[in-house]
Amino acid sequence: LETLQIHRASFYLFFPAVFFPFLTPIFEVLNITLFPKSSVNFFTKSVKRMKESRLTDQQKRRVDLLQLMINSQNSKEMDPHKSLSNEELVAQGIIFIFAGYETTSSALSLLAYELATHPDVQQKLQEEIEATFPNKAPPTYDALAQMEYLDMVVNETLRLYPIAARLERACKKDVEIHGVFVPKGTVVVVPVFVLHRDPDLWPEPEEFRPERFSKKNKDTINPYTYLPFGTGPRNCIGMRFALMNMKLALVKVLQNFSFKPCKETQIPLKLTTQGLTQPEKPVVLKILPRDGTVSGA
Repeated sequence: LETLQIHRASFYLFFPAVFFPFLTPIFEVLNITLFPKSSVNFFTKSVKRMKESRLTDQQKRRVDLLQLMINSQNSKEMDPHKSLSNEELVAQGIIFIFAGYETTSSALSLLAYELATHPDVQQKLQEEIEATFPNKAPPTYDALAQMEYLDMVVNETLRLYPIAARLERACKKDVEIHGVFVPKGTVVVVPVFVLHRDPDLWPEPEEFRPERFSKKNKDTINPYTYLPFGTGPRNCIGMRFALMNMKLALVKVLQNFSFKPCKETQIPLKLTTQGLTQPEKPVVLKILPRDGTVSGA
């Protein structure tokens, strides 16, 4: 519930805050916040409670984002002026959830659409799922990470539908690229959606073809032409969380159901051009339980 409140309330303020950061002081004066105060208080208290618990119990070894941030706060080697404050620690936690939660649901709806309209891909993926988890066995992290075709399907979906259609990065120093001078501090916009559908980079880019990301073909892809999560040290903080969530959800659903198009399904799918990559209309599909019973979605 707290996560849903954050997303709904922040959606309308997210883009003004990103594209017009100079308005931040005005927002502060008007007491306008990107996230609801009740939600921020909830996360602040939760993070503070977990931090105190972990500092008290030093015997348990944890390797996660929160623990890494706590370690950086308490590191003797870290410059006190560069260590994370409690407010920054909470902010990173909220962005982690925002980046890896809501985007996952959007990507899954688009992935379901592609499976419904490409039954051969769906069948092949279900065969891999059954081979990896016989008799609907519970998925495990290690097994999910080894599923090659599942990874191919997810990657191709994110190529066709990168949730962040564009990225912005600030130039850290003066640089000249092919005769074009870019001064330090310039905000550089990377058109991810355009890159992912460039026919010079991706043959027949509008086609859904998971084979583009097979082991044979993956090594030939320039990493700077496939940027669903960005790249480098500033790539999406929620990448691993989002990918594992997507794979786990997809496996659990396809163990029991199949997706089919219905009369309400928009074919071809039309996308909005505002903000995040989303369908113009909600994706409506028919869900067919593996036992043959039909239901709507």
